[in-house]
Amino acid sequence: MPADTTGIWLIGARGSVATTTLIGAAAVARGLAPPTGLVTELPLFAGAGLPPLENLVFGGHDSVTRPLTERAVALADGGVIPHELPEALSDHLEAIERNVCVGISLHDLSRPPLELIRQVQADIDGFRRRTGVGRVIVVNVSSTEAPPPPDPAHERLDALELALEEGRAVLTPTALYAYAALDAGHPFVDFTPSLGNRLPVLFSLAQARGVPYAGSDGKTGETLMKTAIAPAFAARALRVRSWSGTNLLGGGDGATLADPYAAASKLESKLACLEAILGYPVEGPVTIENVPDLGEWKTAWDNISFEGFLGTRMRMQFTWEGCDSALAAPLVLDLARLMARAHAAGESGPLAPLAFFFKSPVATDEHRLEAQFALLADWVTRLPAAKGTAVKGAA
Repeated sequence: MPADTTGIWLIGARGSVATTTLIGAAAVARGLAPPTGLVTELPLFAGAGLPPLENLVFGGHDSVTRPLTERAVALADGGVIPHELPEALSDHLEAIERNVCVGISLHDLSRPPLELIRQVQADIDGFRRRTGVGRVIVVNVSSTEAPPPPDPAHERLDALELALEEGRAVLTPTALYAYAALDAGHPFVDFTPSLGNRLPVLFSLAQARGVPYAGSDGKTGETLMKTAIAPAFAARALRVRSWSGTNLLGGGDGATLADPYAAASKLESKLACLEAILGYPVEGPVTIENVPDLGEWKTAWDNISFEGFLGTRMRMQFTWEGCDSALAAPLVLDLARLMARAHAAGESGPLAPLAFFFKSPVATDEHRLEAQFALLADWVTRLPAAKGTAVKGAA
């Protein structure tokens, strides 16, 4: 095993995004597909010291038991990945399958939270020891969760630790994963809009344990366009009056977001960027509709009403049609590689330079896409040399 081998532990390891990520990493590494969509394969990152794709080893948790090989065939049948890849990479998927454990879910919250945390930590440590990877990056690509009820334990680390010792269920399942990862010294990436993973106490935990945290909610489609287009209105002094949107999607994401409580986190992350970019509130109703027939595909329609010189009212409309898994997978790989590099360099706490990848970036109010990329580029070029960072429990 190469010394710079990096483990990627995926929460939701058998989902569409995770499976596309696993297939894509191997396909690009083996020369079966070009690195289209991988930001970290741009020339800017050539000398950044990122772990090579061929040195990534995958494992994870999922409460779903459908084998990765079957999921990959279904994605191929749905047009998400090329038909020849599931068979060509069956050995890769079967090897990963041995590293996927049964995950925790809402049904497990009746168990003591510290017991769940220790289970997650033991599974990740077993993966690390079994594969011999140098470090493990934990990435949440599971379904969106409903926001947790407010609790004082979400604000202070000592209060949270006391609540956990008392057995109180103050964390959602993926927040338990975040706590387990950070507490054990593993960097954590939240690719979902789940509000439970953006609790101030988790940021404090990342800082206290000296590991980096990145999130939240991967910026893959409609919001990507918002953060590229809205700065143009601001730069030209055109006042946006309203920006409304309709999102149609199927698959597991569509089914999950049909629940208004789960959708609340997603809608908040979609709306946050406009006021930050424009500097004033904008009327902006956004709806999310589940259309099972769309499968892995999604359509977003946006209507922008704006005001020009002498109060002239004008409109802009655009339609975004894409495959969420194919848009998200390269970003998951980008983030895992960048987090591995950040960890090696001794970075800790929420990482603002990775805002480029998220709808609701932590530790920064910068939402303009071009400015975010400049922040990322500057950070990558200034990263210090790797430090000897030890993982808690390492031999």
